[in-house]
Amino acid sequence: QVQLVESGGGLVQAGGSLRVSCAASGRAISTYAIAWFRQAPGKVREFVARIKQDDIDTRYAASVQGRFTISRDNAKNTVLLEMNSLKPDDTAVYYCAATTRDSFGLYYIHNNYDYWGQGTQVTVSS
Repeated sequence: QVQLVESGGGLVQAGGSLRVSCAASGRAISTYAIAWFRQAPGKVREFVARIKQDDIDTRYAASVQGRFTISRDNAKNTVLLEMNSLKPDDTAVYYCAATTRDSFGLYYIHNNYDYWGQGTQVTVSS
């Protein structure tokens, strides 16, 4: 079983950049597909990005495409989410999630992930 811990959140001005990390322990993160979700107050948890075990297949929500980049650092057992050109609408708690199951294309559904971190707050001021 893997444990996930997010870090790197904080307060940034609109247009700025931030990088959040998802560190794994207990198992090698390379064996998992890893996704980032986010949840703003009063809103449902939404998909942000996903990277598969092959490190090649990445997917992004339309709202972050071209601004966010998901990547792995297997040596550090970590997945990163680089966020650029941040907007106030990006304000949310960001969660990383892991699974070894095949999502059959439904990678954007949170129920397809088995392990979750506790989240890290990202706040973008206007």
